[in-house]
Amino acid sequence: MSKRETEKYEESYLYRLRHTTAHVMADAVQRLFPEAKVTIGPPVEDGFYYDFDYPKGFSTSDLENIESMMKKIIDQKLPLQRREISRQEAQKLFEKKNEPYKLELLNAIGSDETLTLYTHGSWEDLCRGPHVEHTGEIKAFKLLKVAGSYWRGDEKKKQLQRIYGTAFSTKEELEDYLRKREEAEKRDHRRLGKELDLFSTMGDLGAGLILWHPKGGRVRQAIEDFWREEHRKGGYELLFTPHIARLDLWKTSGHWEFYRDNMYTPMLVDDVEYELKPMNCPFHIQIYKTSLRSYRDLPFRWAELGTVYRHERSGVLHGLMRVRGFTQDDAHLFCRPDQLEEEITTTLAFCLHILRSFGFTVFDVYLSTKPEKHVGSDEAWTMATKALENALNASDLHYEVDPGEGVFYGPKIDIKIQDSLGRAWQCSTIQVDFNLPERYELEFVGNDGEKHRPIMIHRALMGSLERFFGVLIEHYAGAFPVWLAPVQARIVTISDEQREFASSIQTALVNRGFRIELDDRNEKLGLKIREAEMQKIPYMLVIGKKEQEAGLVAIRSRNYGDMGKKSVQEFTDHLFAEVSEKKTHQH
Repeated sequence: MSKRETEKYEESYLYRLRHTTAHVMADAVQRLFPEAKVTIGPPVEDGFYYDFDYPKGFSTSDLENIESMMKKIIDQKLPLQRREISRQEAQKLFEKKNEPYKLELLNAIGSDETLTLYTHGSWEDLCRGPHVEHTGEIKAFKLLKVAGSYWRGDEKKKQLQRIYGTAFSTKEELEDYLRKREEAEKRDHRRLGKELDLFSTMGDLGAGLILWHPKGGRVRQAIEDFWREEHRKGGYELLFTPHIARLDLWKTSGHWEFYRDNMYTPMLVDDVEYELKPMNCPFHIQIYKTSLRSYRDLPFRWAELGTVYRHERSGVLHGLMRVRGFTQDDAHLFCRPDQLEEEITTTLAFCLHILRSFGFTVFDVYLSTKPEKHVGSDEAWTMATKALENALNASDLHYEVDPGEGVFYGPKIDIKIQDSLGRAWQCSTIQVDFNLPERYELEFVGNDGEKHRPIMIHRALMGSLERFFGVLIEHYAGAFPVWLAPVQARIVTISDEQREFASSIQTALVNRGFRIELDDRNEKLGLKIREAEMQKIPYMLVIGKKEQEAGLVAIRSRNYGDMGKKSVQEFTDHLFAEVSEKKTHQH
């Protein structure tokens, strides 16, 4: 959520309801498991959680028992009472309760600071609130799962048990959420990635690194080919840059100073320190600096599918969505100040075209403005923010202003795409940068013969190929549109007699650039069809004796059902049209 959305949520009744439900859950846990120590338990975007130090771990049956105890507490309609307490009083209270984690939290609080406790019945916890009036207001809740976590998010500290739950104002809202959650689990890209043989992780490779299997590679190639062709049409030049560079490059850019925790340990090469790149921008800047640039040369639109490496904590790694090595669809535009608005407008339109081509039509758009800590003059910020705002207005996009959430080097537009389940995913960003041109002393010669500073625009459309691929898998539940499908059609023979004919059709279609498989195994037709359906292949071309004699194929479509018998040329024309038009069907 954006900062504004978060603030709105924290002011809502739903937030108070979930906050209270979290307290009731912690109370129920300690009634059933007195040895469990409480840590923290906040509401989150779609529910709440609480972390416990309970070495035995919680089971599914434990969650059921906890829910039953929660219902008893709810039925008592216990009021939520707030009281102020000094740090010294809190110290005595939690020493008596033998709650070491609360004592550790207290150590970080000043001795003269007044704290607040919230109590219902005999259970109480340090808490700022807010809460509902009494526990009886909780009408619809569900405990969802148990997961591991670390105290204070530090992998070097003790592992805890985290119980996730959710709560809504009505049972209907809860049931709707649970239905969507069940559907999301069916679409989980990690499960589908394995079932469809698209990618894998771990093994001896290491956490957060992805192995793209042949079928996943076919989808990636389709994405990249489209990306490159559209960039060529859009006036971009494609760049290729190394995976490492001297550490000095990252010191100049500021990444070593501000981003070091997400960078890997430098490697020593010929007594010089080199670093795996976490970003592509300094490389593009080095290309800019290879010659003197004129105002007539600008703008430059340079794009790269550049693989970067970031040291993410193991606890946050998640399939394709959060990885340590990934390929950014990165671009950097260098322009004169008078070109800025036009470049942003063009870039925004290009971004929406790309996203819509993949079947995304609903967007959450944010304009993030100047934060307290920033570089560049107020005049430059005003100019850049106005250019972003004008581009958004020209696009007829609904957007929200996110005050103070720009990056320190400039304002930005962020675009979240909504998938078929209505979930929002952050992908695209357009950022204006005053900082790096200054740090690297970028210049161009103006029409006045003097040297001037260009403005740099950072731009990503998909964010990263890995994450975008994960979103696509879940958006389409693995049933990719034909132009993206790893296998666009599978030819299925009824008997061995059709092998040669079927093979000639496969060759002809492959030569036309289509991704075609041949299943000529000596197996029952029903089995072959079921397997093709499980692999979510868009088309099956069934060939038996009659089809062979007539020179036809019987077409079964994932989207349209039985399409009858057609000639190979007719099917080729149909497939070519569907791929060219990039039709999308969501199921």
